[in-house]
Amino acid sequence: MIPVFKALTTELLPGHQVVNMVDESLLCDIIRDGKCPPLTAKRLANHVLSADEAGADFILVTCSSMGRAVEAASVLSTAPALRVDQPMASKAVSLGSKIGVVATLPSTLAPTVELIRREAAMIGKDITLTDRIVDGAFAAVISGDGATHDKLVGDALRKLAKSVDVIVLAQASMARVVDALPEQDKPKPILSSPRLAIEHLATLVRPDVDSKAGAL
Repeated sequence: MIPVFKALTTELLPGHQVVNMVDESLLCDIIRDGKCPPLTAKRLANHVLSADEAGADFILVTCSSMGRAVEAASVLSTAPALRVDQPMASKAVSLGSKIGVVATLPSTLAPTVELIRREAAMIGKDITLTDRIVDGAFAAVISGDGATHDKLVGDALRKLAKSVDVIVLAQASMARVVDALPEQDKPKPILSSPRLAIEHLATLVRPDVDSKAGAL
């Protein structure tokens, strides 16, 4: 995901330094356990604290599966630690009451659904959630078969669009599928987290301050 966020920060945060920190083992643990285990959450917190100690003004964690761990880590950090999916969840609730959530990993689906429900409760809005796991898509993209991943996700989006007001992509890695879909296959808004997260971050960064944004 580094190239995706690099392009977005270049576009939306010109002149600001962005430093990427990558730990693939975090997602490996989550896939293995089907959730974010305590020791994995602790390791994420250590990364957040390292970014904080390195002088980051804002810290964006780009893995949606670790949302609760991000919130816990933010209490320990001087710099705000941001969930990549929070702006997306907020926008989804503002756009409709029938919300579809698509994921390729069960471990990402549950945190995203919970976040959307919390966002709706905060504004007192009743919503109906429909969630879908796209079987085989994650295995395909991990094996290097991006075309199969994109086809499976695209088919799921077309079907779900018939019964909801707005669709949320639970994983940032699914964003590219939306960009490739023809307009007739996008009758309903389809939200992905990368652009919305960086747009939100840009509103937080003061233009008169030389800021650094750390992305985990």
